[in-house]
Amino acid sequence: MFCLNCLGKMTLNKSPKKILLLSANPRDTIRLRVDQELREIEEVLQNSINRDRFQLIPKTAVRTRDLQQIMLHNQPHIVHFSGHGQGNQGLVFEDIQGITKIVSTKALADLFGLFVSSVECVVLNACYSVEQARAIADHVDYVVGMKQELGDQAAIAYSQGFYRA
Repeated sequence: MFCLNCLGKMTLNKSPKKILLLSANPRDTIRLRVDQELREIEEVLQNSINRDRFQLIPKTAVRTRDLQQIMLHNQPHIVHFSGHGQGNQGLVFEDIQGITKIVSTKALADLFGLFVSSVECVVLNACYSVEQARAIADHVDYVVGMKQELGDQAAIAYSQGFYRA
């Protein structure tokens, strides 16, 4: 895991922080339990004494062409990606047929560069996503990425611990 700063240092104001959970698991990739991860995050947030400070917005089967529009529409404070990473190549999303489409590290950094005034934290819960985390950190103060392969249970446990904290 690679972490630049932490969620605990983010300032909280009276309006809820929007957590945009983006997940992608194209049909031609190894099946991930992104649905279970979402359920566990929902449960942790619901049981938190700070539950009123966060609003979870799940977006599943995210396609590359939808990314910017989802971000614009939701104006999130926290963006959490659950899916596959391809190291230096980028993160795996779907195209309109549900087939793997890699979004490059540069494209991701450029996307987050458009949201410097709203996005405070990015969590890339995907294997080998450290390069994307480093690039996004040029625009966002708090970024988490993974240095190595990450199994489903470890990814889910990480998410639970992150949001519980």
